[in-house]
Amino acid sequence: MHSVDVAPEGPDQAGGPLVPASDGGARARILDAAVLRFAREGFGASVRSIAADAGVSAALVIHHFGSKGRLREACDEHVLAWIVEAKRQNMTKAASGRLFEVLAQAEGFAPLVGYVLRSLQSGGVVGRAFVEHMIDDAETYTAEAVADGIVNPSRDERARVRYLVYSSLGAMLLSVTLDPPHDAEDVTAAMRRFMDELYLPMLELFTEGFLTTRRMLDDYLLYVPDPPPGAQVPADGTPHDHEEEP
Repeated sequence: MHSVDVAPEGPDQAGGPLVPASDGGARARILDAAVLRFAREGFGASVRSIAADAGVSAALVIHHFGSKGRLREACDEHVLAWIVEAKRQNMTKAASGRLFEVLAQAEGFAPLVGYVLRSLQSGGVVGRAFVEHMIDDAETYTAEAVADGIVNPSRDERARVRYLVYSSLGAMLLSVTLDPPHDAEDVTAAMRRFMDELYLPMLELFTEGFLTTRRMLDDYLLYVPDPPPGAQVPADGTPHDHEEEP
């Protein structure tokens, strides 16, 4: 939902790390290196190249993770945990008027976004599971945002977060696929271009809406079942209430 060049590990323009802070141990260094390498080259990257990036031997990578497949699973968990915290922090910053700080730090998320895009491009069971996990996490932190008064409630929160995840990841994937960076590893430039072109209309849609009346929603609600049990209802009335229109 932010702006793809995956640069070598180091500080971003906002002064923060490009990868999640680790404890400096070999296992953590391998995870950080694997996320960056997979984001740059895809999941065909070799264990040997990951080991070299981490400054360890390939044998030590296998010692810690057992196989390249298990390393990939650990990277999925690593990045998913990062996504939850990063998006939760960004939701708070945007709500407190610190949106420009969020934008300034966007390039710091390049490895994360690059890894997600590679996961989507690879498809298969892992890619689908990754997206479903993201939806689970999004449902959690969106519920927190609703409780904090930052986000309006939905009649079907699960369906809404699925749409938002599909929309944000799909838009980024399509942008990078149709207009790939000249350098295959330059994901950050593609992400910056994506943000420059689409962040304003995205914020307009989120904050100001698109339609001037709710007629289409009211017509739709006449022909669908009631919201699922436990669904939250907007403060202005029940899901089937009709508002006067101009």
